[in-house]
Amino acid sequence: MHYPSYLNLTEGEWKERVETALTLLERCEVCPHRCGVNRLKDERGICNTGRYAVVDSYFPHRGEEKPIRGYKGSGTVFFSYCNMKCVYCQNYQISQLGEGKEVKPEELAQMFLDLQRMGCHNLNLVSPSHVVPQIIEALYIAVKKGFRLPIVYNTSSFDSLESLKLMDGIVDIYLADLKYGDNQVGRKYSKVKNYWDVAKEAIKEMHRQVGDLVLDSSGIAIRGVLIRHLVLPNRLAGTEKIAEFLSSISPRMAVNVMDQYYPSYKAWDYPELSRRITYKEYLQALSFMESFRLFVE
Repeated sequence: MHYPSYLNLTEGEWKERVETALTLLERCEVCPHRCGVNRLKDERGICNTGRYAVVDSYFPHRGEEKPIRGYKGSGTVFFSYCNMKCVYCQNYQISQLGEGKEVKPEELAQMFLDLQRMGCHNLNLVSPSHVVPQIIEALYIAVKKGFRLPIVYNTSSFDSLESLKLMDGIVDIYLADLKYGDNQVGRKYSKVKNYWDVAKEAIKEMHRQVGDLVLDSSGIAIRGVLIRHLVLPNRLAGTEKIAEFLSSISPRMAVNVMDQYYPSYKAWDYPELSRRITYKEYLQALSFMESFRLFVE
């Protein structure tokens, strides 16, 4: 077996992945919205992305979790637009307003190769859920040109199982947000149906593929799932329910409980979201995770 995992794919398997992925765009089923538009003809659905991915920026990111950023940075590609519409999004200029430029597969592949040349530990795909076919298409090109970085799939977890299964054997590390433990809360604050139901199945699939987080001798992630959970004011995220669910998958599930929420974008329209969290709220969220013996980063 070779590492990264995608080096085990044959030429025929790569071509089959690309072909299968692109068919998802014809009547779009790439993400759980299943808009049904023909993105191969550049039609746009909820994600507002047509045939080609839109990229805002790419660079060695040194602000991610330590096992992801390491000491050389994580080679991050920020995809524009998103299949969620979080009212408090701190990157709304990218995710909602779509800042960035459209890139062809060859251009995207060159970005991946540039990040490798910069010495990054990994390729970190941010907000990939709506552009899985475009990513696979570009990876195929990049790998043929010598790309060898492990891949981090950095997602909101509003992912379709079809897309995730296409990434099986390609992605080594899933960096997955788990935002809410309730469908109605997800509908209200991120404008998606059945977030909790979808995210649970997505994370089960991610863990089936790569298992618990594994670090090398330098503390750098080489495989596995790392969950991010942003604590929201007034216990809106449902942290206790999320902790119980994660522990049912694995008591060694790695979780980063994040305290950096602040009101942004449209959060001021929602009084319950219009303040930072308190230290007490953060400690309570940590205690929920620790009570289920989860491996809290």
